[in-house]
Parts: sequence; C-alpha cells; structure tokens
Amino acid sequence: MTEIKKIKEIIVWSRDNCPYCVKAKNLLDIQDLKYEERNISEGVWTREQLLEACPGARTVPQIVINNTVIGGYDQLEVYFRV
Repeated sequence: MTEIKKIKEIIVWSRDNCPYCVKAKNLLDIQDLKYEERNISEGVWTREQLLEACPGARTVPQIVINNTVIGGYDQLEVYFRV
C-alpha cells in the first residue's frame, strides 16, 4: 500500500468535460490529498506541456506523483489499491 505521508507533490493534468479527470480528483479528495490541477482546456496549460511532462500520453487525466508519471485514473486506483 502507498504510504500517503511520503507524497509531497501531485499534479493532475486534465481537460474540461472529462469524467475520468473528475473521478481522479475525487479519489485524491477522498484520500485528503492536495494536488495541482493543470487543465489543458483553459489556455494556461497546453497539450505540448502535458506531453513534455508525460511523454507518450494519449489521454487525460495524467497524474504525476513526486515527479513520477503514474498514468491515468485506472493506474491511480491501482496506486492507492482502492
């Protein structure tokens, strides 16, 4: 099981109208974990920045924990063994 107290930084790459992005953020909220959301739909963050941070990403969400790309929602569930 993941030791939550060792988690220092979480970044969630997301976009508008993405049900898996909502599920990922809800899972992090349930775990009472703070995260930075980088929404590529709003213009501040771009798809190019997402791909730079998460090479090979084809979908959102992309979750990065302590500078390690975890992957999408399904991988986040496994990470926390929900």
